[in-house]
Order: sequence, then C-alpha cells, then structure tokens
Amino acid sequence: MGEMNVNHTQFDFQQQSVRPDDGDSVADMSALPAKFVVMIDSRALGRECFVQSVAAQKSGMNVLAFASIEEWKMQRLHHPSASAILVNVGSRKITEPSVADEIRNLSAELEGVPVIVLADGDELPQIVKALECGARGYIPSSVNIQVCIEAIGLALAGGVFVPASSVMAMRQMLESGAEPARPMAGMFTSRQTEVVEALRRGKANKIIAYELNLRESTVKVHIRNIMKKLKATNRTEVAFKINDLFPGDFVVPSHSIHAGARMPVIHS
Repeated sequence: MGEMNVNHTQFDFQQQSVRPDDGDSVADMSALPAKFVVMIDSRALGRECFVQSVAAQKSGMNVLAFASIEEWKMQRLHHPSASAILVNVGSRKITEPSVADEIRNLSAELEGVPVIVLADGDELPQIVKALECGARGYIPSSVNIQVCIEAIGLALAGGVFVPASSVMAMRQMLESGAEPARPMAGMFTSRQTEVVEALRRGKANKIIAYELNLRESTVKVHIRNIMKKLKATNRTEVAFKINDLFPGDFVVPSHSIHAGARMPVIHS
C-alpha cells in the first residue's frame, strides 16, 4: 500500500478500523470504541505527545488530533462522531475576545458534546470565563495525564471539571477578606478597568475624570486604548462588548469583597 499523507494525528483508528486489507467497512461503526475524543492543538508535538500519553494509559478513549477546529470540521464526516472536544488554547487567555468566541461558538454548535479547555494557566478569572462560554471543563497543563483523562471522563458523564487549586484559592481569598482577581485584569490595566466600568454605566468623560481624579484628556487616552483592545469604534460599542464578555461582573472599591460575581456550579 502506498504512503498515506495524513495531516492530523490518529490514535488506534487506522489500525483498528480502516485498513483496506482486513475487509472491514469504514461505515461499520459497531466495533469502534464508544469514546472518541477530538483534540485540537496547533502544535504538532503537543498533539502527538497527548495521543501517545492517552494510548499508554489504556483508558478506552480513542483520540483524533487536529491542528485546528477548521481542519477537524473539514474531515469530521470521515471519522466517528466526537464524544468530547478538547481545545488546547495554550498561553492564550479565554478573556481575549477571539478565544472566547472560539469556545462559545464551538459549544453552541456542538450542543450535547462537551467542549473542554486545556490551558497553560489556572487563573480563576480564565476558568470562570471558559465556563461562561459553555466549556464543560478547564484543565491546566500542570496536571498529569491521569487527571486529564479523569477530567474528560467527568465531562462525558455530565459533570464539570475545574482544578481544585483554583477553587481553594477563591475560598482562601474570601475567608481572608482579600479582593479576588478581577475578570478584566487579564485584558485591561487597573485604571482602564475603572474607566471601562464607568463607560458601562454611561458616565460622561467629565464625570469619569472627576471621580477618578484624572484629567479629561487622560480619560480620553484611556478610552482610545480600551476601544483599540476591544476593536470598538465608539463608547456604546465598548459597553456592549464588555457586557457580552463579562456579564454580571462589576468592579467594587478595593476595600470591598467582590461577592456578586456569578460562580459556576462544580460537580466533582
């Protein structure tokens, strides 16, 4: 048989099901494992290491790994239906509009199929944002492969996985009276966040300048930088985009505890 040029990584799929010399039909899915996990990772080495690691654990999961969501969509009809989708965002932040839209759109399109985020960090604001976008789990790359497989299994069973370290960090902050990290901290500076909250409430530049003890010209500079980060063309669009990205999240004075943010329901 001639060489086959395959752009994605497959675990145990060709060997079990699509060899032309064993007489099996690709359409016959009865002998295929029930759990097929699609892994999305732009890094070839990351995809291959994940596939091999899952194979070594003999977990009963088959993994089909692709470089992008678009690549998987182009080839999805040629493979068994996905039981779960694992998206490795790497060092990108879920609070970035493009990443948030990617997770939100995928979750909405694949209703009933859990979308799980794999990321380099485990900051609580990123986890909360991922769950708000529809993800059914958030796995930091600091965990070992066994925990990762168990997290995927939990999502397949209808649960939601988040790292215990982040939950404990929130508990400690609440018990100590410290202010939890703000969801917008990854996108804006502390001063820009204050301006964003004022814009969200419809305040004029003069009022913002007075309340924040700034020059009005400085407020205008902050607004321009905020609009650039959000790719917005005016103040109204800034407010709409912020409300979409961070629903229900409001900044409170530094001496107060941010107790009003919506927290996800976590099953363990």
